[in-house]
Amino acid sequence: MKSEGLLAYVFWHWPRPGVSAAEYAGRQRAFHAALAAERPSGFEGSFSSALSVPWANAGGEACEDWYLVRDFAALGSLNEAAVSASRAAPHDAAAAVAGGGTGGLYRLRFGTALLAPAHAHWFSKPEDARYAEFLADLEPRVARAAGALWMRQLTMGPATEFCLHAAEPVALPDAVRPRLVALRPAWPPI
Repeated sequence: MKSEGLLAYVFWHWPRPGVSAAEYAGRQRAFHAALAAERPSGFEGSFSSALSVPWANAGGEACEDWYLVRDFAALGSLNEAAVSASRAAPHDAAAAVAGGGTGGLYRLRFGTALLAPAHAHWFSKPEDARYAEFLADLEPRVARAAGALWMRQLTMGPATEFCLHAAEPVALPDAVRPRLVALRPAWPPI
């Protein structure tokens, strides 16, 4: 799905101690399925992956959910819809077993949003780089990889400024030291 201006609410979360991985994953999938079945206004879809990153669950196993929306108004609609109507019970069931979470808001800068990326490259712009030149260098790399470059919009959590989703690892500029994360798809079902 290619859409300039597309936003993603990214939510990292993990289970409470004593909750089995299977139970946690099942409740999360039920919530994503409820959103897909009765889509809020401006909601474009969601995907979830299992991963390990330092900003979620102290680097232990966690989930990373991406909720794609058309614009900021749709983000508000998603926020209200996630806890109402047919989505309320699955949301509450998933939240009841969560041990913690943190989030961020990202905007698609280049490429096509992937609903099942295999790799995420998390990185920040080098301090001495200017945004225009840095982004101009990234754009053809994203295109060659048929990936999606996301840029943080609000500092809501500890993740880095950029995330590049792709099917394979991507060669980035020498000054960039990305954290390459292999993603294990959890939703949608493959």
